[in-house]
Amino acid sequence: MSLPALAASESPWAWHLHPDITAGIVALGLGYAVALRVLGPKAAPTGSRPATTKQKLLFYSGVVLLWLSADWPLHDLAEGYLFSAHMVQHLIFMMVVPPLLLLGTPKWLLRSLLGRGRLFSAFRWLTRPVTALIFFNVMVAFIHWPVIVDLQVTSEMGHGLIHLLVLGASTIMWWPVVAPLPEMGRLSEPVKMGYLFVTSLLPTVPASFLTFADGVLYHHYETVPRLWGLSAQTDQMMSGLIMKIGGGLLLWSIITVLFFRWNAREERQQVDEVSWDDFERELEAWDMRK
Repeated sequence: MSLPALAASESPWAWHLHPDITAGIVALGLGYAVALRVLGPKAAPTGSRPATTKQKLLFYSGVVLLWLSADWPLHDLAEGYLFSAHMVQHLIFMMVVPPLLLLGTPKWLLRSLLGRGRLFSAFRWLTRPVTALIFFNVMVAFIHWPVIVDLQVTSEMGHGLIHLLVLGASTIMWWPVVAPLPEMGRLSEPVKMGYLFVTSLLPTVPASFLTFADGVLYHHYETVPRLWGLSAQTDQMMSGLIMKIGGGLLLWSIITVLFFRWNAREERQQVDEVSWDDFERELEAWDMRK
């Protein structure tokens, strides 16, 4: 069913088959399973399993969330009824799915996919922190341009290409944080926290435009059926709040985890570095040494 037809549907809960989305999700999940079974025994380090149970759980959690956000009913709500549903969909694409897929992909599989040639060199350049941040934020600004939003809801091909762009740019943004390949560099926890802090700030600009705009920015959402009594203006304001608050909470939750993990490591190192000489000096300071 075409996207304009979805907008004219009597019920937002009427199930619609999206064979292109289903095929893509199935291909991703099967591709991972086949790679582990066929390539894993040859490419994985000797004596280790192709993937741990945790990696499989993380990867397939990403696949399931990708399917739930890309397919019915969120797909139909996003394209035919509510821009706020569209924002929830993109937030999952940007903030949840990519880190799960990266954390679930074994190093040997990433190396097999990237090789050692031009693709590897290009990806190493793209995943540098500054480059990744610029690429990600240009993408965020681009997909909220009214012309591009209208393209997504009127063209199946445009819709699919924009979603691939969002997933690709978000994967690049998350790469420096997850650091799945040591040969591409690793950031310390404080640098990761700073990186995510900057990431949490920049998207607030388009979020503010959506929240405080005087009129409706996207004509398509003025023409679709209204749900739950929400006006197009209220729906747009909710979208901005979802982008700002939802995205911010996700990023700041990760920053908090990184901080406590880094703090715990620093405390362990300080304890390990304490020597008997240090202890004697403390005793002397308190006149307790015999």
